[in-house]
Amino acid sequence: MSQEELGNRPSRPAIYTRTGDDGSTGLLFGGRVAKNSEIPEACGDVDEAQAAIGVARATSGGADQVLDAILVKVARDLWVLMAELATRSENRRKLEPDATLVSEKMVEALETAIDDVSARFDPPSEFVVPGSDPVSAHLDLARTVVRRAERSAVAVAAPESKSVIYLNRLSDLLWTLARWQEGTPTRVRDL
Repeated sequence: MSQEELGNRPSRPAIYTRTGDDGSTGLLFGGRVAKNSEIPEACGDVDEAQAAIGVARATSGGADQVLDAILVKVARDLWVLMAELATRSENRRKLEPDATLVSEKMVEALETAIDDVSARFDPPSEFVVPGSDPVSAHLDLARTVVRRAERSAVAVAAPESKSVIYLNRLSDLLWTLARWQEGTPTRVRDL
């Protein structure tokens, strides 16, 4: 593309801000912390979990509308969770339930989804070997990333926060979805 063609394009805000070039990152409602501190580490783990869930969703190809709807809802919830984790304690009063603050309702929705999906199949009563099919394998991988995010969130979540509880239930949901998607699991004792 020529310089003239580039000059005729509509002006858009740049994706880069250069504000993090010093090794810091901004927090919701203000403040900055080092990129390798606990808050960005926890948010990064949640972001990775969201991406892993997206890979599971893409692998399914939208073939199962129930699975797709659950995963899209979870992806949205994880933005809420990251917003909460990226907020300093003195700014928590500015958070809004279900928008920037994980609510009890969000946790309950995961529990309902677990119950609904569990009713669709007979869950295994023993350890299974992941990887029976691509979708379940990606759901299992996403579950392990969520477990890491949960451990990271413990270090930064406010005592009254529901974010750690949410991540704990999310890992349970992902395990349940993986078992549902694989159908008949490969049991450890059968190997």
